[in-house]
Amino acid sequence: MKPKICCIFNFAPHYRAPIYKLMDSELACDFYFGDSANTPIKQMDLDSLKGFKKILINKTVSRWKYYWLKGSAKLIFKPYRYYILSGGSKYLSHWFILIFAKILNKKVIVWTHGMKGNKVGVAKFLDILFYKLSHKVLLYGNLSKNVMLREGFKENKLIPIYNSLDYLVQKKIRDRIGPSSIYSDHFRNNFPTLFYIGRIQWSKRLDMLIEALSILNAKGNHCNLIIIGKDVEDVNLPKLVAQHGLEDKVWFYGPCYDEHKIGTMMFNADLCVSPGPIGLTAVHAMTFGLPIVTNDNFELQMPEHEVITKGMTGGFFKENNLESLVGKILEWTNLSKEKRNQVRNDAYEVVDTKYNPIFQLEVLKKIVS
Repeated sequence: MKPKICCIFNFAPHYRAPIYKLMDSELACDFYFGDSANTPIKQMDLDSLKGFKKILINKTVSRWKYYWLKGSAKLIFKPYRYYILSGGSKYLSHWFILIFAKILNKKVIVWTHGMKGNKVGVAKFLDILFYKLSHKVLLYGNLSKNVMLREGFKENKLIPIYNSLDYLVQKKIRDRIGPSSIYSDHFRNNFPTLFYIGRIQWSKRLDMLIEALSILNAKGNHCNLIIIGKDVEDVNLPKLVAQHGLEDKVWFYGPCYDEHKIGTMMFNADLCVSPGPIGLTAVHAMTFGLPIVTNDNFELQMPEHEVITKGMTGGFFKENNLESLVGKILEWTNLSKEKRNQVRNDAYEVVDTKYNPIFQLEVLKKIVS
C-alpha cells in the first residue's frame, strides 16, 4: 500500500517509539524527523520504523528562534493525502506546508501543545493563524483545548490525543509486581516514602522538596525520599540533605532505565512529588498507581499534569509555597489502606483509558480513515 500519510516531526524522542511503531504498523506512514530539538533527550532507534525515510536538518533562521526544517517543504508536492506535523508555529517550513496544502487540497494535522493563554499581540495572532490553517489540531490536554475554544476555534477541530510512554511493556510489568520490602530494607523504617524520578535540574525545585521533608520530619511526620535521576545542572542536592541532617532519610538512587525496577519502586512508594513542572513523570507514576503532588501554576505546567484528578489521584499545592507543599504531602501520606488501593485503581483507569499509545492510534485512525 502506498503511504498516504507524511509525518514530519521535529525530533524522535525515545519515549515516542511505542506510538510511532504502532503508526508504522497500523497506518500507511512515511516518517521524516528533525536532527535535534536542542534537548538531552535520547533519540529513538529510527531503523525500527519501516516507514522511516530521512533525517532533516533543523536550521535556525532568525534571532527570534524561528526554524526551517530543511527538505520538508518540498514534501507537500509528494503524493501524500495527509501530513502530520510537530513543532508548532516556530517552524517556518510548516507554514509553507500549511499554505500549499490549502492550494493543493491536502490535509495537515498539527500535533502540538496548542495555546496555553500566555501569549499576547503578534505571537498570539500568529499562533491562531497557524492553527486555523490546519485541518485538525492534536493536543496533549484539555487545558489548551479550552483556551482555543475561547479564541473561537470549533470543537471538532481540536482533538486531545494526550501523551504516552511504553504502556504495553509497563502494563505487563504492573501485572507481575506487588508489595515488596524495598524501602523498609533500605531505610530501616516503615515511614511513608516520597518519590521523584527525572533529571535533577534547578527548575524542578527539588530543593523545596528537601525543605519540606525536613519540616515534616522535624514535626514528627516522618517520611523517606527516593530520588531517581542524574544531576545535569550541578544542583548538588546531597549537600542540602546533609545541611538538614537527612542523610538517613534520602536515597539518591541515581539514573535507572530498568522498567521493572522503576515499576517496583513506584508501586511501593506512597507519593510522587514534583514541586516544579511535571511532565511524563505524571503518566509514568500513574501507570504504576502512584498518586502525585505538583504545583498549581497551570500556565507553566506541562500538559501531563491533567492526568491528576484533584482529590482522587493527587493534588496541587500553591506554587513556591512551602507550607502548602508540606500540607499536601501530609494529606497524601496519611491515606487509609482502603483509600490507597482506591487511588491506585483510579490511577490505573486514567492511564488505561487515555494516556496510552493504543488510544492515540485510535484517535489518528478516526482522522485519516
